Amino acid sequence: MSAFDDLLAFQRQTEALASVAGRLVWDQETVMPRGATEQRAEEMAAMESVLHERRTDPRIGEWLEAAQPRTEAEVRIAELIARDFQRTAKVPAKLAAEIARQTSLAQGIWADARANDAPQDFLPTLDNVLMLMREKATHLADGGDLYDALLDDYEPGAKGDDIAVLFDTMRPRLVALREDVLGADAQPAALTGHFAHDTQIRLARTCAAAFGYDWARGRLDIAVHPFSSGGWQDSRITTRVVESDPFNCFYSTIHEVGHSTYELGIDDDYAFTPLGRGVSMGVHESQSRIYENQMGRGRAFTGWLYQRMSDAFGGLSVTDADAFYATANRVTPGYIRTEADEVQYNLHIMLRFDLERDLVAGRLDVEDLPEAWNARFLRDFGVAVDRPANGALQDVHWSVGLFGYFPTYALGNVYAGCLNSAMRAAVPDLDAALARGEAGPGVEWLRENVQRHGGLLPPRILIEQATGAAISPEPLLDYLETKFGEIYRL
Repeated sequence: MSAFDDLLAFQRQTEALASVAGRLVWDQETVMPRGATEQRAEEMAAMESVLHERRTDPRIGEWLEAAQPRTEAEVRIAELIARDFQRTAKVPAKLAAEIARQTSLAQGIWADARANDAPQDFLPTLDNVLMLMREKATHLADGGDLYDALLDDYEPGAKGDDIAVLFDTMRPRLVALREDVLGADAQPAALTGHFAHDTQIRLARTCAAAFGYDWARGRLDIAVHPFSSGGWQDSRITTRVVESDPFNCFYSTIHEVGHSTYELGIDDDYAFTPLGRGVSMGVHESQSRIYENQMGRGRAFTGWLYQRMSDAFGGLSVTDADAFYATANRVTPGYIRTEADEVQYNLHIMLRFDLERDLVAGRLDVEDLPEAWNARFLRDFGVAVDRPANGALQDVHWSVGLFGYFPTYALGNVYAGCLNSAMRAAVPDLDAALARGEAGPGVEWLRENVQRHGGLLPPRILIEQATGAAISPEPLLDYLETKFGEIYRL
């Protein structure tokens, strides 16, 4: 065997173990007994110790030096292994294990504090997690920006300052559109009624199937915070059910199907290599958001969903497909990011991005986070936060150490805007298929142009190759202004 073959064989085992560790997280968030929290924390710490040891094995450096990759894929595999080897080697094994242990424990503490509206029960834990992440960032940054060092885990090559400029460019048009929409005379009606749990789940499964979810390689479960997990032959999704708001369930499901079908759509030859997963969280979010919004909340698909919901629930308070389309895209000044409409969603991300940069830089103390959140939310949205679960406690991300993750949601929306323009030009009959509850033509275009490549191409190159144009927020902003201008008769 060549040095590259030895390297790849070793990496395949590491990737398989990382997949097992991911399954432990899925289990913790879905079916694990609540009393098993401390045991799971030790299990996660042990898995992280094993993975850290493998990822920093000195033989990796020797194999990389001797390797002679022959193809584009092999060159990229070697590049990504080298990147991971160098980054992981900077973080002490003891610190990596402690982060795994503490973030596993923090998930349960956060969930309880959120359920009880008790930030005082969570903030000391969050402070501990933040201290650990700052320590990790210090090792990774080599004297550079701590936030950029963490962001690089989720969107390789991205910089906080560049994202801040992008957000400053987007914010005025988003705010202006929101003000016009909320002040419009034409305001869609809310969907009212009681929507039974089991009926929602059955219809959520129907929606997942409409977007090509492979039930032979996946499953749907309930979680406090919807997520997807896994890849290749086992990629699972979760959703949540609110019996007064079925859109929460259906669009959470479609969103997670976007993530999952990305993983399931990657070329099988890349399994258990660094190419066998999504290249960045921004690209990942582009898939979930284009499924959920540009396809799932479009007039064609909502017309199909309207009929299915009417049949399943014995009629709806909204009485025709056009009104239902407007209701499914209703803009309201709500608190919750995951329930936010397309107009305001990125404003939620901008708030979190600024706060977490301040937390990592030490400009904001954890004990002051709820007050800072509330003040910023009132300034940005004109609404006072009514309780902590609707404020700083609403997202799971910081409890599990995902500092630097939030901006990738907005980057995903920007990428989705670019992809949607190209997809619509390439698949002119897409709406006709969506009106039949068949997202297949759009899904196939995304699979061919984005998903199958996995980690083969860097994020920006992947999106620009798929669209034939430079990445820009303009397609997203134009789409939003056109769509909501029509709905609200602006």
